[in-house]
Amino acid sequence: MENMNLNELRDRAYKTACEHGFHDEELSNEHFICLVISELMEAVEADRQGQDGRANVVGFETCIKNAYQGIVRDDWFLKVYRADIKGSVEEELSDVTIRLLDLAGLRKIDLSELQGPLFDKLNITPEFISWEFQLKEMSFTERMFFLCSLLTSGESIEDVVRSSIVVTFLNANILRIDLLWHIEQKQRYNELRPVMHGKKY
Repeated sequence: MENMNLNELRDRAYKTACEHGFHDEELSNEHFICLVISELMEAVEADRQGQDGRANVVGFETCIKNAYQGIVRDDWFLKVYRADIKGSVEEELSDVTIRLLDLAGLRKIDLSELQGPLFDKLNITPEFISWEFQLKEMSFTERMFFLCSLLTSGESIEDVVRSSIVVTFLNANILRIDLLWHIEQKQRYNELRPVMHGKKY
């Protein structure tokens, strides 16, 4: 994905969540932020596995390219995704972003101001540049804690969502993760899952 339109990604995430029952009842911002934090903790658990906690992108792409007659059926995509990406740091950071995008969709938060170059994709304010330098000095767990502090800062939900999205992309850049690519794969995976993804909430 060369170009990114965060509002389009927001709308897709929100649409998928609605179709899977996640917005059948009115829930608080705190509920959704808690679920974002749960994804951050899953990212920590994946990182603790070392290389075993990283996605096998080459294996995934090889299997997808070798799909029968070039057609990637849904069942084949799900099988390959579960084998090579599921449970990885990359997937969990995608989940963090998708949940933030979904919340932005629910609360009608405009993300257009984030368009432009951040690693040629997002626009960084001086504050975000400062964060980038700070993040590079932190360990993985400290960076995830920093994201938790943003999420629970008490700022407006608009500021929380926008800042957390940018910092998640900064984290991905530090780890040399193509977060947009992983979001695309996880969006497709989510679209193929059952209602509520088989969970209570």
